[in-house]
Amino acid sequence: MQNRELRMYGFVNYQLSPIQKGIQFGHAVVKFGQKIKNSGDEELINLWNDWADNWQTFIILDGGTTSFNISCTGTLNNFYNQIEKMEILCQDFREPDLGDQMTAFVFLADERVFNRKRYPDYQGSWFNVFGKQKWIREIGGEKNYFLREFLKDKKLAS
Repeated sequence: MQNRELRMYGFVNYQLSPIQKGIQFGHAVVKFGQKIKNSGDEELINLWNDWADNWQTFIILDGGTTSFNISCTGTLNNFYNQIEKMEILCQDFREPDLGDQMTAFVFLADERVFNRKRYPDYQGSWFNVFGKQKWIREIGGEKNYFLREFLKDKKLAS
C-alpha cells in the first residue's frame, strides 16, 4: 500500500478552449487507467487504485503547441518525449477530430516530486556528490529528480 500522496500530472495543448483542455486531459487519464489495468503489473495496479481511491488530484499544465509533423514537433510533443525518454509511465491522447494530433498526456507523481516542504531541494555544495546521490535516493531516485526539475517552471493550463 502506498503511503504517499499522489497526483495525476499532465500537459494539454494551449490552443484548446478551457473545457476542451479538461476533456482531453480526461481522455488521457482514462487511457492511462486502461493501460495500467491491462498491464497485469500488480504494483502498477495498486498504485493506480491508491490514486483513484484516495487522491484523485489533477494538475493540468500548459503544454504549448502540438504537431503531427515529425520534422517540426510542438512543445507538447517534446515534453512527452522527454518524459518517455526517462521511462516514466505516461499516456498520451490523440484527438481523432484534429487529425490525430496529441492534445494531452498524463503521468502519476508522488509527493516526493511536488511536496518541497516535506522533501526540500538538495542544499549541499556542488562538490558533495555522495550527499546529492543520497538525497536523490531519498526522493525516489532519478525519475523523481528529473520530474522535480522538469516541472519547476511549468505553468497551469488556463
